[in-house]
Amino acid sequence: MSTLSPRLQVRVQQKQTLTPGLVQMVSLLQLNRLELKDMIVAEIAQNPVLEEAGDGGEELTAEELQPLLEAEGERSGSPADQSILDATAGPTETDAAEVVEPPAATDPFDEIDLGDYFDNYLDPGFKSPASENVEKPSFETFLSSPVTLSDHLRSQLALVTMSESVRDAAEEVIGNLDENGYLTATSQEIAEEGGQSLAEVEEAIRVVHTLDPAGVGASDVRECLLLQLESRNAKGGVAWNIVADHLKLLESRQFREIAKVMHRPLEHIQVAVDVIKHLDPRPGLRYSGPGARTVEPDVYISKDGEDYLIQLNDEELPQLRLNPQYRRMLDRSQEPNKDVRNYVRDRYASAIQLMKNIEQRKQTILKVCQSIVRRQGEFLEGGIDQLRPMMIKEIAEEIGVHPSTVSRAVSSKYAHTPQGVFELRYFFSEAVQGPGGMATPLLILKRRVKKMIEEEDTGHPLTDEQITERLQGEGIQVTRRTVAKYREDMRIPSTHQRRVRA
Repeated sequence: MSTLSPRLQVRVQQKQTLTPGLVQMVSLLQLNRLELKDMIVAEIAQNPVLEEAGDGGEELTAEELQPLLEAEGERSGSPADQSILDATAGPTETDAAEVVEPPAATDPFDEIDLGDYFDNYLDPGFKSPASENVEKPSFETFLSSPVTLSDHLRSQLALVTMSESVRDAAEEVIGNLDENGYLTATSQEIAEEGGQSLAEVEEAIRVVHTLDPAGVGASDVRECLLLQLESRNAKGGVAWNIVADHLKLLESRQFREIAKVMHRPLEHIQVAVDVIKHLDPRPGLRYSGPGARTVEPDVYISKDGEDYLIQLNDEELPQLRLNPQYRRMLDRSQEPNKDVRNYVRDRYASAIQLMKNIEQRKQTILKVCQSIVRRQGEFLEGGIDQLRPMMIKEIAEEIGVHPSTVSRAVSSKYAHTPQGVFELRYFFSEAVQGPGGMATPLLILKRRVKKMIEEEDTGHPLTDEQITERLQGEGIQVTRRTVAKYREDMRIPSTHQRRVRA
């Protein structure tokens, strides 16, 4: 009979772990420019060793700090210090771009950039790229300004002739509309609030009812639908009467009961119901979407002769440096408190690691963009129809990194190109076998499907099978199920839903 007893076993095992520095590098890589700016500002607030280069004072480089960190590591003799020494060991070429030695005192005359002066004012000929800055688009280019419902109505109101008191009342009416376009206050409440008479407010409401979109300013769904039918000259028709008198029956889809009550053929009722289905019960919602979205490119790609220049957008990003005032705290004779020295040493190591990771992020994004430019040159010249299939794995193999690194590098980042502003992920698309065995990007194929549907006869819309046959006739090998999936991805209704009966 065997018994259970505790035993010690020794075995060798390999285990991959992420150090805090690697975790930070991975996190930084997937941040866009605006997120990176917020992150740097937060780090400056948390780490007293970090500061912006523009704050003034003597700048301390990692090379100057290294002897003090090494000496302190020798005194402590702790094996854990080795990771700090590795993190701050000798500046590489990358570090030279991060922190710069303070310039020595020079003659003011020597600070004049004579080369720039002659290039800009005396030489009318060709200027090398090094002597000029690439002109970057205005910030307003990337800021979409949506028109709100109130703005849209007020712009129309300015063209309507009315008395000033009625105009003021109309302004009050517009101010009391909800996001769906419905009036949320009664005429009496608006009159009391704005100081107009009840007759003036009611006249103002009638004016708002004539504005676009039709149905705005209604007090309920019934009035909203009636206003839309009236704008289509359908007042008094079958659809009008159904909404006005039989809305409950319509909601319960009792079409036969409606036909019986109205003494109309069922076919007439079905046609009227189809008209009502195309009305918008929330006319103001189209102007009440999310606000303007700011998109600032992380990369600028511009044409210079036959080549393309790639610049990372680092404007308004805080330029980091190490605060020299904490240097003396690493000296044992100046700061006898060991806990203080250890804290400052850790903060310096953390600061240098952050600066290295920011530079590593920059270099990775530049390498990815350089590879994209090499592969998508035809797109940059000719537009979206020249886009070529490209996979993240291909770029990863070319620059020698893991595919997940490339995925993070292009995540939520935008590039300003000669063809406009595009998300970096936009350039990556699966390939579909096209004419002559050539690969066609999935994005281009979806555009073709969408174009076919836009040009179809609405009375006899194309089926997925017919679209498939057309694409196969062009040499693109797809199946009906694939076409249906593309159509659903683009949120295009089915054939039956797209059919418009005459």
